Amino acid sequence: MGRLEGKRAIVTGAASGIGRASAVRFAEEGAAVLIADLAEDGLKETEELVAAGGGTVRAVVADAGDEESVAELVRLCVADFGGLEAIYANAGIGGSFAPFWELTAEDWEPVLRVNLIGPFVAVKHGSLYMREHGGGSILCTASVAGLRSGAGPTPYSASKAGVVNLVQTAANQLAGTGVRVNAICPGLIETGMTRPIFEGARAAGHEHKIGQLNPLRRAGQPREIAEAAVFLASDESSYVNGQALPVDGGLSSSHPFVPGRLA
Repeated sequence: MGRLEGKRAIVTGAASGIGRASAVRFAEEGAAVLIADLAEDGLKETEELVAAGGGTVRAVVADAGDEESVAELVRLCVADFGGLEAIYANAGIGGSFAPFWELTAEDWEPVLRVNLIGPFVAVKHGSLYMREHGGGSILCTASVAGLRSGAGPTPYSASKAGVVNLVQTAANQLAGTGVRVNAICPGLIETGMTRPIFEGARAAGHEHKIGQLNPLRRAGQPREIAEAAVFLASDESSYVNGQALPVDGGLSSSHPFVPGRLA
């Protein structure tokens, strides 16, 4: 029996990358999966991948940063599949790499709306259902960039730091309900968002340097994040709550240093 057998799940940002890999893995482990994204073509491809593997899936074009859209995803999941035990609020955008003093409040707004308000409304509406129906697991994609400086643009990093705190505060406010809330903090993963980094390194002949700052000396793949998501969505993680789990090849285990030197 699959690790998510009998569970009903929502995955946002499912048109590519981590969201697609997670939707596929959730279905492989037995979950019925409602997938959502604004990228209709990519979402359709994910739906076809899940269905081809024998999974139960419904695709919905939706804005993960819009509260009513997320509330509707919860309603659709319950109506179509009969319940909801897991939500993975994964949708995110990168934002500008410009120094913070060159940015405006308007530059920050879309990043915060998708990356932080999106997880908030997923936690809110998911937990409103789950706490009345035996509990469940809510996951959010944060980032190593949300743990400390040096891993992403300023608005992006701040939004992901907010996600880390969101899961901590939400887990405590949901005490006694059976609803668990956790975050995954990916390191450098090859996705659509990071594609320019990878393509630039390859074009310059520096592919061997990708991921050089983490102890594994490589980048990660979306499926490696999806495996962590399966664990957190499953009953195997029943005593894990309010945590931000780095899946980063060890990048966040150290302050920056020159390899071979400790000072």
